[in-house]
Amino acid sequence: MSRAVHFEIHASNPQTLIDFYSGLFGWTFNRWEGGEYWMIQTGADDQRGINGGLMPRRGDLPHATAAINAFVITVDVDQLDPVVDKATASGGSVALPRMPVPGIGWLAYLKDPDGNIFGVMQSDPEAA
Repeated sequence: MSRAVHFEIHASNPQTLIDFYSGLFGWTFNRWEGGEYWMIQTGADDQRGINGGLMPRRGDLPHATAAINAFVITVDVDQLDPVVDKATASGGSVALPRMPVPGIGWLAYLKDPDGNIFGVMQSDPEAA
């Protein structure tokens, strides 16, 4: 079976999104020597999950009601509501409010300041 090993975030202003995601999740960004690309470290090497990259956007920003036309990454968080609050206070917005995924946890979709959609999930087998 093939496993996802990397993700990318497209940014009209890379520093804005570096600040947003490092402040929200504690991710670290290191500029790649090969060009305008930042490697994203999302956790310790022994943690479950993948790392990614951030690059300058090569087109227009997605408009507010645009359909999703890319993969959505979902980030595991300890507490969903404080992350949603912090994201909106940092220039993000809610795309899909908190909802239960029965037997799994609580999920919300957010938009970063550039309009990129991502999910946040709090594990909770009691969610219903």
